[in-house]
Amino acid sequence: MTFSELNIDQDMVDALASKGIVEPFPIQTQTIPLALDGQDIIGQAKTGTGKTFGFGLPIIQRLGLDPAPGVQALVVVPTRELAVQVYEDLEQAASNRPTTVTAIYGGKAYEGQVAQLKAGAQIVVGTPGRLLDLAGQRLLNLSNVREMVLDEADKMLDLGFLSDIEKLFAQTPATRHTMLFSATMPGPIVALARRFMTRPIHIRATDPDEGQVQANIKHLIYRAHSLDKDEVVARILQAEGRGKTVIFTRTKRAAAKLVEELGDRGFNTAAVHGDLNQEQRERAMAAFKAGKKDVLIATDVAARGIDVDDVTHVINHTIPDDEKTYLHRAGRTGRAGKTGVAVTFVDWEDLHKWALINRALEFGQPEPTETYSSSPHLYSDLGIPEGAKGRLKSTPAVKAPENQDGARRGSTGPANQGEGRSRNRRRTRTGAASGGEAAAVSTAPDGEQKAPATGTHDGGGSQHHDGNSAPRRRRRRSRGGSTATPAS
Repeated sequence: MTFSELNIDQDMVDALASKGIVEPFPIQTQTIPLALDGQDIIGQAKTGTGKTFGFGLPIIQRLGLDPAPGVQALVVVPTRELAVQVYEDLEQAASNRPTTVTAIYGGKAYEGQVAQLKAGAQIVVGTPGRLLDLAGQRLLNLSNVREMVLDEADKMLDLGFLSDIEKLFAQTPATRHTMLFSATMPGPIVALARRFMTRPIHIRATDPDEGQVQANIKHLIYRAHSLDKDEVVARILQAEGRGKTVIFTRTKRAAAKLVEELGDRGFNTAAVHGDLNQEQRERAMAAFKAGKKDVLIATDVAARGIDVDDVTHVINHTIPDDEKTYLHRAGRTGRAGKTGVAVTFVDWEDLHKWALINRALEFGQPEPTETYSSSPHLYSDLGIPEGAKGRLKSTPAVKAPENQDGARRGSTGPANQGEGRSRNRRRTRTGAASGGEAAAVSTAPDGEQKAPATGTHDGGGSQHHDGNSAPRRRRRRSRGGSTATPAS
């Protein structure tokens, strides 16, 4: 089966082929023919099964080869990351025609988004809050929307967006073509579909796809010590065949700390979490997708926006709270029929969480395997080369800090060795300048500073010198700024 056989216009077929997308996924073969005919659809499918093109290609084609300016298609998504992902996919599909796609979401300046709307964008992909905000300011007109899509409706329900969705529906014409996609179908989502859709056809692509995805993923559950986790992660990142890797942490602080730790060990890391602004998060995601960074550390806020086909490993640095979150995290790998590895660390205090997840997903592994960075099974389970340590060999050595004399710590000889004897003057804590030959001012244990001397001191504190040379006169500044010269 090809996209041409599904009656997709040739310009879109070519646009997808330029990115290596030639054969449609099962959800696309089921959805596209019905959507092209204007049939309302409820699609039940997980993220990563190809549903974006399942609804995206039909709405682009139904708008025509040269649509009139103004918003005619609206795609509503729950998160900013997913908005960016869907926008990029639709923009690629429409790249050979004048149809304009724009993304509307929070965390970005209004001006650029408003400018795109005024320029006549025909397809809008957005999050509920920002969409309602612009609509309330009459900067976004939804009265001409002919195509409307709700993507990941169950996530919008979890985030409390249901009332916002109803407000958006109310601003669109009742005769629109509507498609709704959701991994699960809780009661409120079914009720929403009944209210705002016309005789929808229910397409279930969840069970076969989910079974296939699970079969493609190797799940490894380890009980790891919190102080050894980073070392274990660093060794997993050296596994044979390891490509792009997503590491999930429970908190923003843990994500930031892990980025710093792995970066110090020589790994190319990026982060996506709530303490970063939207521009920083988008730069990190772009670098990860482009392969400039091959390790992405994220909190769950970004989980559904990570739609990258070549993620080989997912690591749960901390165990997710429930089986749904576990599936969403693990689902970042093993996408598009490829294989993947999901490693989960379970802390001692989180064993009860694993018991619930294990029971819900029927893993048959009630006890996680106790694992340390030196455990032989860690190396064999993940194909880690023998002798691999927690730091890349190519990591440059840290430059030794300089001591007070400008010499590297551990070097021998004075810092001012060489031709002549450079004075190497410096200021002491009291503000006095000391020469290269003078001893540094030292501080006694009680905090009182001792004056430097060029000779030795007797018990009375008088200065002795060689009889063949005159005593050296030393100048120092008093607090008043005048120059005081001690008597010889």
